Amino acid sequence: MGESKRRKAELGDNYGQPEPIVSWLPFLTKQKANQFVQITTTGAWIGIGIMVAYWVTIRFIGPAFGWWKVY
Repeated sequence: MGESKRRKAELGDNYGQPEPIVSWLPFLTKQKANQFVQITTTGAWIGIGIMVAYWVTIRFIGPAFGWWKVY
């Protein structure tokens, strides 16, 4: 409990607020970095899904309906 009180006294008004990753970029916090990673990972999986759907359409669906031929 003493460590917590010492840290609170040392940080003052900044106690409990997210700590920036780099001091010269105050808006980049660990929470924002994790959110960025989550969004880009989701976007990558969506892109992979779209690419697979496109490939299935080109390779299987189009030739099955006679839209084009795949040699």
